[in-house]
Amino acid sequence: MTAQPETVPPTEVRMAEIVFPNHTNHMGTLFGGQALAWMDKAAFLAAARYSRRTVVTARSDQVDFKLPIRIGQMVETIGRIVEVGRSSMKVQVELIAEDLHNGERKLCTRGHFVMIALDEEGHPTAVPALPEATPGT
Repeated sequence: MTAQPETVPPTEVRMAEIVFPNHTNHMGTLFGGQALAWMDKAAFLAAARYSRRTVVTARSDQVDFKLPIRIGQMVETIGRIVEVGRSSMKVQVELIAEDLHNGERKLCTRGHFVMIALDEEGHPTAVPALPEATPGT
């Protein structure tokens, strides 16, 4: 059976991590640098998956650290393509902490990353237009 090409490129990626002591500061909360690394990785994956191209980070915009993420919590990192230019993709990334014992989930961090699609020679290249939202979605 041959795989059928997708007509609408995927616009979202989700990753899960567990916060271990080596991810944290002296307060037992996630290092900001670790949070940014997970967020950049999700932005990269979302943009590469959407464009089916090599992508690089051009910019990170306003990352808001709203709540601390603690040792032992699961972190779901969600990257969504929210805007597309000629070769650029703006990816909104959220970190949601989940207590694995009681299931409580909280949005802890949100930011935007601008990713650029590259061709085989490393030059910016066009990406597909963002699909129009359909009513009810």
